[in-house]
Amino acid sequence: MSRKAAVVALTALAPISWGSTYFVTTEFLPPDRPLFTGLMRALPAGLLLLALTRKLPQGAWWWKSAVLGALNIGAFFPLLFLAAYRLPGGVAAVVGSVGPLFVVGLAALFLGEKPTVKTLLTAITAAFGVSLVVLKAGAAFDMVGVLAGLLSSLSMSAGIVFTKRWGRPEGVGALALTGWQLAAGGLVILPIAFLIEGAPPVLTGTNLAGYAYLALGNTAISYFLWFRGIERLSASSATLLGPLSPITAAVIGWAALGQALGPVQVLGMAIAFGATLVGQMGPRAPKAPAPVESFSSTERNGQKVSMDLEGSGVRR
Repeated sequence: MSRKAAVVALTALAPISWGSTYFVTTEFLPPDRPLFTGLMRALPAGLLLLALTRKLPQGAWWWKSAVLGALNIGAFFPLLFLAAYRLPGGVAAVVGSVGPLFVVGLAALFLGEKPTVKTLLTAITAAFGVSLVVLKAGAAFDMVGVLAGLLSSLSMSAGIVFTKRWGRPEGVGALALTGWQLAAGGLVILPIAFLIEGAPPVLTGTNLAGYAYLALGNTAISYFLWFRGIERLSASSATLLGPLSPITAAVIGWAALGQALGPVQVLGMAIAFGATLVGQMGPRAPKAPAPVESFSSTERNGQKVSMDLEGSGVRR
């Protein structure tokens, strides 16, 4: 396997993991607490990484970490959940699938990555494939929900682009940078969750197991792999891995929840997966200056999480 293929494969584990969020949320967590769930995903994972790396931002990286944390986590999660509540799941997923198009535009402005016809067609094809997987006949559109979905996608897209633009400070690993963003994003969500949802619910052992999975595997590890991939791939290549999330959610829904998966959905999965593969073909992005990665306490690398919430598929 080539080096780029290995990077793509590891980065792809992040959206695949996020595709399990819907299943875990519905089967393991208390109902109707999406913001508390977002908080429990981000803040404990961020604090854990801060404790492991023992490294805090310096200078301008205090505000940069706050901006990245807000874009990738703090603003993204509440907007995503608002869209999920106001829209049928399939519509929310389709609205979110325009993210690669946002990334293409923002990458042209801030990274100098010129959009190509291939990239644009691939992004459109991926969104079409996702729509076949999750969009139901007669789905209703709510303008507040659509706007929230578009803003959540724009927030995540901007987070990807600025994560790529700013890289990370010399001597700081990706694992530490991931911790900074998760902690900052969690602190943004904290007052919103308590203001809207009130005090935390009483948690069972099953709830705690679900939150532990979301915080560790679904967030800390997945975001590390995601940010690491953004560092090594072009912004458009990274974001075109996003369709793996609703595909995974649909497969888990079929296998574990007995949800229907007909010929149209299978065709949509094939189209979205094919677009994802095509999106990885091409020259490798220039590598940003970065230290060698490590998970040790001296630490040298790490990165991202997000969420994918749709009715039969959840994202980032």
